[in-house]
Amino acid sequence: MPMSHSTRRDALRLMTLGGLSAPFAFRAHAHSAPSETLLHASFGAGGMALSDLRSLTASKNLKLIAVADVDLSRVAEVKAMFPDVKVYQDWRELLDKEKSLDSVNVSTPDHMHAPITMSAMQRGLHVYTQKPLTKTIFEARQLAKVAREKKIVSQMGIQIHSHEVHKTIVATIQSGVIGKVKEVHSWSGKQWGDRAARPDRTDPIPSSLNWNSWLGVASERPFIAGYYHPGNWRKRLDFGTGTFGDMGCHILDPVFTSLALTSPKSVKSTGGKPNADSWGLDSKVRYDFPATKYTTESLVLHWYDGDERPPADIKALIGERTLLDQGSIYIGTDGVFYTPYIDTPVLLPVEKFKPDDIKHQKGENHYLQFVEACRGNGATSTPFDYAGPLTESILLGCLATRFPGTALEWDPVELKVTNSPEANRLVKPEYRQGWEVTGL
Repeated sequence: MPMSHSTRRDALRLMTLGGLSAPFAFRAHAHSAPSETLLHASFGAGGMALSDLRSLTASKNLKLIAVADVDLSRVAEVKAMFPDVKVYQDWRELLDKEKSLDSVNVSTPDHMHAPITMSAMQRGLHVYTQKPLTKTIFEARQLAKVAREKKIVSQMGIQIHSHEVHKTIVATIQSGVIGKVKEVHSWSGKQWGDRAARPDRTDPIPSSLNWNSWLGVASERPFIAGYYHPGNWRKRLDFGTGTFGDMGCHILDPVFTSLALTSPKSVKSTGGKPNADSWGLDSKVRYDFPATKYTTESLVLHWYDGDERPPADIKALIGERTLLDQGSIYIGTDGVFYTPYIDTPVLLPVEKFKPDDIKHQKGENHYLQFVEACRGNGATSTPFDYAGPLTESILLGCLATRFPGTALEWDPVELKVTNSPEANRLVKPEYRQGWEVTGL
C-alpha cells in the first residue's frame, strides 16, 4: 500500500532524531531515506530562482511540485519546463496548502530571504537559500539557531564554495605554504549602488505583479517602473545589500573558510556612503579579526568594490599581472597568494614555490550536495551554522558603510554594536505590520 503523505513525512522526520548539531560543527541532518524523491517548492520563478531550479532538478531524486512568484509574468519558463507545477502568487499560501513538501529553495530579493526561510523551517522543511542568507544580522543569527534546533538540512547559495578553485584556495592556505596570514585584500568591481535620489513619481503597477506582496516585510511605497523590480532592488537599502552583500558572500567565503575566521572585533568604512534610499558606491571597509591557527596574532581584512582597489604597494605584490575584476590577495609571513575569483590562483614570488605547493582539489556540485544531504547521503558544506556567521560579518561591513569614519565595535555574544546606538538599531529588522514572522 502506498505511504500517505502524512505517514511518509512522519517516518522521514524520525530519521532526524539522532542528535543535535553543535554550533560551527557544520553537520547536516536529513529526514529522507536515500530511496525517497524529495518533493520540492521554489520561492521565485525567474532570474536566479530559475537558475537554481535548473540546477536542483538536475537530480532525478528531486521533483518540483510548486513555485511562488509575486510577478506572474515570470513563471512562463518554469511552466514550460514543468507543465504540472502548481503556481502561487503568495508564498504564504503555498506553504499553507502544500503539505507534502520536503524541501524548498528561497531565491527572492534579499529582504524576503529570512521571512520565507524561517517560515519554511518552522514547518520542518529543508532549505536552500540564496546569498546573502539574510538582509540583517539578527535574522542570520536566528536562522542558524532554528535550523540547528530543528535539525534542518540547510545550504546557502554560494555555489562557488564547492568549486575546485575555492577548495584549492582553502587547502593551499591551510597547508601553511605562505605561513601565517596577517592581511587579506579582497574586492569586486560590481556596482550595486546608486548616488541619485529616488525618482519623485508613481507608475502604474503591471497587472501581473502583486506589488504589496513584492514589498513583503518592507514599508509601503509607490511603485516606480524599473527602480526596484526585477533587478535593481539590489541597489536599494530596504531590499538588497549592495555590492558588498551581493558579492562579499562569494569572494570572502574562501577567506573565512581557509582562515577559520570568527566574528570581527571591529569594522570601519572609509568609502562611499548610502543615501536615503540606495547603497553607496566604491566601498572601502577594514575588518579586524581575532587570531586563528592560520593567522598571525590578529588578521586585518580589507574590502573594496566599485572603482576602489587595493593600494599600489599591495598591487605591486603580484608583479606585472593584471589585477582582475574580482578576487583576493592573501599576505602571509612566508609569501603571497593571489586568487582571482574563480580563476587560477598564483603563489608569489613564483621562484620561491613549487607547482605542487598549490594543493589542487576536486570540486563538487553544490546543488546536488544539498539534494543528497536531504536524502541522508553526506552533508552540506554551507549549512546555516556556517552561512549565518559568514553573513553576519558581511552585513557588518554593509552596516559600517552607513557610518563612515567610525570603527564599529562588535560584541558577537550580545549581537550588539557597543559604541554606536544608531548603528545598533539597524542590527535587527523592522517588519511591516501584518508581515511579522515568528522567531524574527
